[in-house]
Amino acid sequence: MQDKLRENFNSVFFDSKASVEIGELSGKKLVFINGEPDFMYENEKIIFTIRGLNKYRPKEKFVVVDMGAVKFVTSGADIMAPGIVDADKNIVKDDQVWICDETHNKPLAIGFAFINGEEMIEKNKGKAIKNIHYVGDELWTLTAKSL
Repeated sequence: MQDKLRENFNSVFFDSKASVEIGELSGKKLVFINGEPDFMYENEKIIFTIRGLNKYRPKEKFVVVDMGAVKFVTSGADIMAPGIVDADKNIVKDDQVWICDETHNKPLAIGFAFINGEEMIEKNKGKAIKNIHYVGDELWTLTAKSL
């Protein structure tokens, strides 16, 4: 599991003594680290949950949206390029990305990039990210109790 996470995220999130279990919740296959649902599978890829983002605070693959986009992102809408104010320039198409707002920098959602990071910043129209998991969805509600 550590190798797969290192491959996906260029980082190690837990040591060999950690309890790692795979289970299902609300129709999603989750990876529990020491009993906490920190990662999930989406299309055979391991990605963060919102809970995992809050716990590990990754510095890469971020996308910052303006405050006007927040209500749409947290309603499950895909992220549109005009609402993006900043992004990790190393993002490439199909990367897992995490979305935060420009004021608080708190994770709002997780998705997959339709375009690269530079395009996200420069484009003024079109979809930039497919929203997969967001604050307020069923999975977040079930796992956010101790955030």
